[in-house]
Amino acid sequence: MGRKSKFSPEQKLWALNRVISGEDSILHTASLLGCSDVTIHDWLRNYEAGGVDGITVSSKNTIYTTSIKLAAVKDYLQGVGSLREICQKYSIRSSTQLRKWIIKYNSHEELKASGMGGVPIMTKGRKTTYDERIEIVQHCIENQNNYAETAAKYQVSYQQAYCWVKKYESKGIDGLVDKRGKNKTQ
Repeated sequence: MGRKSKFSPEQKLWALNRVISGEDSILHTASLLGCSDVTIHDWLRNYEAGGVDGITVSSKNTIYTTSIKLAAVKDYLQGVGSLREICQKYSIRSSTQLRKWIIKYNSHEELKASGMGGVPIMTKGRKTTYDERIEIVQHCIENQNNYAETAAKYQVSYQQAYCWVKKYESKGIDGLVDKRGKNKTQ
């Protein structure tokens, strides 16, 4: 889902025409609109790259791959160019977006691909044996409690994987024993 812009395309065009024609400076135009000069610079770059379409708000968010994010961040950190130049090189619509990626990267957080949506999670579980549950829990814990990936790999529901890990953490291996139903006496 896209974002609503604070400024209409007409307002953006008015501001850009003032700046491009030399009628006014970027700083003064920004103060007239009540926005940052960085915003005007971003509009200008997007307008030069895509015309009027470059400054209109898209109905969908732009998708950036992990490789593009990493390349842009590394280029900036290595001094290849300024924020604006890197944004132009990689077709990033906002320098603020690049700044956020840099902060994440410097905080040792993972830069994930954007717009990929969640992992489809199997909603219907299946019956499992005690040994299978142990294997599933061990796999999930070894993978930093990635329940969705574990659920997909072992074809169980996300909820099952989550519950088994929580039972294992609170009660140990005995928590994985299924005690439902009647015990048959022989």
